[in-house]
Amino acid sequence: MSRARRVDAPLLMTPGPTRVPARVLAAGARPMIHHRSAAFSEELATLLDLVAPVFGARERVLPVHTTGRGAMEGAICNLFAPGDEIVACCNGKFGELWATLAESCGLIVHRVATDWAKDIAVAELEALLARRPGVRGMTLTYSDTSTGVANDVVSVAQLARAHGALVLVDGVSAIGGMPFAFDDWDVDVAVTASQKCLMSSPGLALVAMSPRAWAASRRATLPHNYWNFEEIRAAVSKARPETPGTPPVHVVLQVAEALRMMHEEGLDAVFARHERVAAQVRHGAAALGLTLQCPALARYSATVTAIAAPAAIAPAAIRAGLDAEGVLIAAALGRYEPGAFRIGHMGDIRLADVDRALTALAGVLTATPQTS
Repeated sequence: MSRARRVDAPLLMTPGPTRVPARVLAAGARPMIHHRSAAFSEELATLLDLVAPVFGARERVLPVHTTGRGAMEGAICNLFAPGDEIVACCNGKFGELWATLAESCGLIVHRVATDWAKDIAVAELEALLARRPGVRGMTLTYSDTSTGVANDVVSVAQLARAHGALVLVDGVSAIGGMPFAFDDWDVDVAVTASQKCLMSSPGLALVAMSPRAWAASRRATLPHNYWNFEEIRAAVSKARPETPGTPPVHVVLQVAEALRMMHEEGLDAVFARHERVAAQVRHGAAALGLTLQCPALARYSATVTAIAAPAAIAPAAIRAGLDAEGVLIAAALGRYEPGAFRIGHMGDIRLADVDRALTALAGVLTATPQTS
């Protein structure tokens, strides 16, 4: 039986962009202000002050006018030289992204943890580092939305320290929704972006850099004119912070407002809420007879869950049915696309949203014709 499409605003249960709260939307609808004005500088200063605890960083975090992917490329360009060796943990699409970005910049990449269904094995990393003492960096994703894994950043960072390598973390789908301790975990670079846990529009990335990373940047020879992190650091370190070029002004205003909301809720409460909604999604899926896409993982993300579709129902049919009910979820990625789907639950998502999504999913699974 066909369903009439709902006309009200859909519930975004995707891994990003995520729902933008009304307060944040309003901040982005303010009249334009000049990016060299005192008003903009005050908002930028607020953003910088409030985002540092989200990273667990004492030093200023860098605002970069780009996507998370752009900031990842920028990190590589600022830290390395052609021919440098890095190890890339590739247990997901975005772990692999680090590898392809580095290769495009002329780095020598050693891929490890290439099975998307498994966690990173520290023993495998250690064996490779023993064979390759010249490795200068290690990359990984904190929460990879292609699998729903939460990688063990602490263990990888400790190993990198022991071998004198920098550790670079893609935290785009995790920072702001899962605890991150940049300083205490001894990470060198961490990246996030505005459109996921920071519940704002796309267009702004944020990068934390360690003293070791800044030291490495002084020997880097890859071109990084637009990605010049030292220039960005100098601009935001002024008494009245600014950016080197024209930023996406309204995205900056949105992120500042989103961070105010997060601090009003309390960061620990934000992280606990994400854990609760993630558990609700996983328990709800199990109650519907569904299994996780990668059931052998030891650690799961608090921001996205990848679910295997029933063998007799195409994931595209499930997504279409939910779309008709006003709930948007995402397709699986890579080799999992034909048999799974993904539910995002980061940023402004609450338990009531999960309940609505699961109720709709139950109806869709019951009503969708099954293939033989």
